[in-house]
This record gives sequence, structure tokens and C-alpha cells, in this order.
Amino acid sequence: MPLEAPARIVGELTSRGYNAEREAVTRLVAAENPNAALERVLEEIPDDALVVRTDHVEAALSTDGEAGAVGAETVTGTEPSPTDSPPSVSTGTPATDDGEPAGGSPVETGGYPSADRSADPAQRSLEIVGDMTGQSTGTGEYSDFVSVFRDRLDRLGAKLRGRVNHRPATAIQDMPGGSEVAMVGLVNDIRSTASGHWLIELEDATGTFPWLVMKDREYADLVGELLCDEVLAMEGTLADDSGIAFVDAMHFPDVPRTHEPSTADRHVQAALISDVHVGSQEFMADAWNAFADWLHTPEARHVEYLLLAGDMVEGVGVYPDQDEELDIVDIYEQYEAFSEHLKKIPGDIEIVMIPGNHDAVRLAEPQPGFDEELREIMSAHDPQIVSNPSTVTLEGVSVLMYHGVSLDEVIAELPEAKASYDDPHKAMYHLLKKRHVAPQFGGHTRLAPEEKDYLIIDEVPDIFHTGHVHKLGFGKYHDVLAINSGCWQAQTDFQKSVNIDPDAGFAPIVDLDTLDVTVQKFS
Repeated sequence: MPLEAPARIVGELTSRGYNAEREAVTRLVAAENPNAALERVLEEIPDDALVVRTDHVEAALSTDGEAGAVGAETVTGTEPSPTDSPPSVSTGTPATDDGEPAGGSPVETGGYPSADRSADPAQRSLEIVGDMTGQSTGTGEYSDFVSVFRDRLDRLGAKLRGRVNHRPATAIQDMPGGSEVAMVGLVNDIRSTASGHWLIELEDATGTFPWLVMKDREYADLVGELLCDEVLAMEGTLADDSGIAFVDAMHFPDVPRTHEPSTADRHVQAALISDVHVGSQEFMADAWNAFADWLHTPEARHVEYLLLAGDMVEGVGVYPDQDEELDIVDIYEQYEAFSEHLKKIPGDIEIVMIPGNHDAVRLAEPQPGFDEELREIMSAHDPQIVSNPSTVTLEGVSVLMYHGVSLDEVIAELPEAKASYDDPHKAMYHLLKKRHVAPQFGGHTRLAPEEKDYLIIDEVPDIFHTGHVHKLGFGKYHDVLAINSGCWQAQTDFQKSVNIDPDAGFAPIVDLDTLDVTVQKFS
């Protein structure tokens, strides 16, 4: 049975404030006159009922003479015909079907009959860490800038001080020439010398000290990866006059090579997507609908979580002449349209959303979650709406969600061999290595000074999920799965002008029990 008929029934029930059992929708669709049958059910359903049950439908149809119209054949309503199935492409390691039976519990009707998520909802667990919504204290005063950098140096420095015999900058200046020294600090400056060597200035709470990386030493290649304001440790030897140190070793906070990711205790999946951009003329509604349709099929019954990494809507005034590329010009109407598309997702899927740079929140990161008015608009399926970035733990598997604006800066600053738009996950590796999602302050990425640095990657995540660059890519860095999930917007004129060729209409699906990835394509 095509999904369009169930969709109409469910949409009408939702608009009138009802949830429904899956079999109830199936029986309504199979009636000779589904619309008349629906009206009959709504006339006779008890006033205090919130869920349309199968017995409500059977009672209404029997009084209307339509009991025989249902017939004896069982119609599931979840298996689309071959012509209705969205095209899919698998990359990486395909998910396995463990054959668990589908459940039959009532679900919230948000667009289509449920694919019967395979697990008892009691097996699910979802925890949020690092949501700074409502916690912003920054005023833009000088003291705020001091606080955020002190916090960054203290917390990331703690990950490095155990590896080196750290000395403050002022103490190093007083040590005799030829001494072995080590320092943990923020990268204050990076510049090349006339001889082709590299001079790195580190700063700590006591002052600054220069470190020279010789061009013929093994660590010279790492200089190209450095960004101002990141925290690292250097070891070396003082010059005779103690005015500079020659670098012998360089250490990043990094993900320990001994890191072992956590996995779920059962076969359960999460869909990771971003950059929907509702309101753009290039929003791919057909691809989104195909994705929603697929989530209602038995193939997707293990997908119990949906994580959206920002840019729900296209926004207004984000880039020059954007209004010429908008299908919806009012920002609130954009969110209302997005909410309608969100309703097509099965109501029994847990949803977590963070904002992005096109959304109606402050541009400076960290970005608090949406205000109450926008939360009310996007209330379909009661999603968890948290700040950018935040960490969500799904059945023991931690997922660091970050929209990804800083990826533009990483790709621009680092050599193409180390970071590019074609391989966005490799740019993500550098953020994991630096243990910070947006290390460079004062560049293109707007950063808000707070009492603490909410952008530090304190705990190593099992999965790192970003969007923003509209490119699909995934891979593992020290056993952390990094995924950039593409977008749902075809190429705009603006993207064409800056040579962005988006990967649109893809949905990476992660098996939380194995951390394997399958990519479904809907465009």
C-alpha cells in the first residue's frame, strides 16, 4: 500500500489533536470510503479519548455498515510498493537485520503509520551534557575574555601537564642556557623566519615565550596544522642566551590512542542529519518526504533516534541577496513550515536538535537553544532542543553534536592535504586532536566570551557529528567516528558563486551497537 493514504489519515487526526494505533489507521485506510469512515469515528469516539484505537474504528464502521468493507485480508500499511520506495545507496559497512520482531504499541501520529520500532521504549536512554541554554553570562567585558582563555588553558593544559615537565613562561626566561625545558600554553603567534624556520610564541598566565621549529626537524610538518589560540605543549632546549627554545617535541591534547568507544547493548540505530534549510527555494522537499517515508518502513524499524545538527531553516539576511533565493521570506513562517515537515517523521523516534548559523539564534558560539516561541513552533514529537555544541548520550554511546562553522576556518587555514571540503571528516579530525570545536578566536567563526569555555571537548565522544559545509564524509580518528552529514538543499546561486557543490539528500544511519555506518540516499 502506498504511504500517501495513511499519511492523509494521520495528518487529519493530528490536526484534530489525536494520536492513533497503527492498526486503527490501517483499518481506516482499507475502508470503502476512508474520509467518511474517519468522520464517523471522530463523531463516535469518547470525549475523553486521546488515542484512536482499533476498537473505536471497528465500532464506528459496524454501525455505518462498513464492517464488511474492511475484509479479511491484513494490510500492514508499512510496506510501500517498489515504485514508491526511495532509492538508497549503502556506503561503509551496511547495517545488519537481527530479525527482532516489530512491536505494536500505540505511537504518536506525526505523519504516517509507525514502522513499529523494534524495542520497548523502556530500553531507551537519552542524556544531554553540556547544554548551556540559559547559562550564558558573557557581557563582552574584558574580564569575560580573560575568563574564557584562562578556563581553556586550565582545562586543556591539565591534559598535557602530565606528559611534560611544564614550567611557566617567566620561569623559563630565568633558566640557564642549554637547559631542557617544557611549556604548556596557548598559541599566541605563528610566523616564519628569513631562513625558513618557524617561530611559535606560546602564552600562559605568566607571559609569553618563543619556540623555534627548525625546518629540517620532524615536527616542522605539524606547524601547518597549528591554529592561533589552541593549547599545546612543547619540549626543547634553551638557546645559550635563554631567549628562545629549540623545539624537540610537540604535544596536542588529542584523543588517546587507547580510547575504546562505547556501544549499545542491543541493535539500535540513529539517523544523523543536518542543514535542512526549509524556506529556501532549493529545499529538497521530495527528498525529505522520501526520507520520512523510509523511516516508516520495516527496513528502518531499528532507527529510534534522529539527531539534527543545525540549520533547520534557511533564515533571513544570512548572506548578500539571500532574499532572492527564499521561498518563504518570514522567519517564523519558515519554522512553521519546518515543523510541518518534522511531523512526517515517525512519532516514536526520539529527536535531538541543535541550532546552526542560519537559525534564529545568536551567531556567536556557543549558541543557546531556541527561544520559547520557536520551541513552541517546533514542538512536533516533543524534540530535545539543546545548545550548539552539546553531547547527547544514546544508550551509553556519546555523540558530540556541533553545527560546524569552524570547519570553514580549519579548511581555509590548513594545507589542502590535511583538510578540504571534499573530505570534511578529515577537518573534524583536527578539532578532535585539538580537543576544541572552534579553537581560533577572532577569525571568521564568531565566539562569545563566557566564564567557562563551552567549546572544549572535555570527554572524548564516541561519535562526532557536524554539518554546515553541506558535504558528506565519515571516518574514524583514534576510534572516534566522525560524520559530516551533508544537507537537504540543492545548490543555490550563492553556493555556485563560492564553488560549493553540495551533497544533498543523504541520511547517515549509525548502528549504535557496532558504530558501523550505512548511508541512505533520497535524491
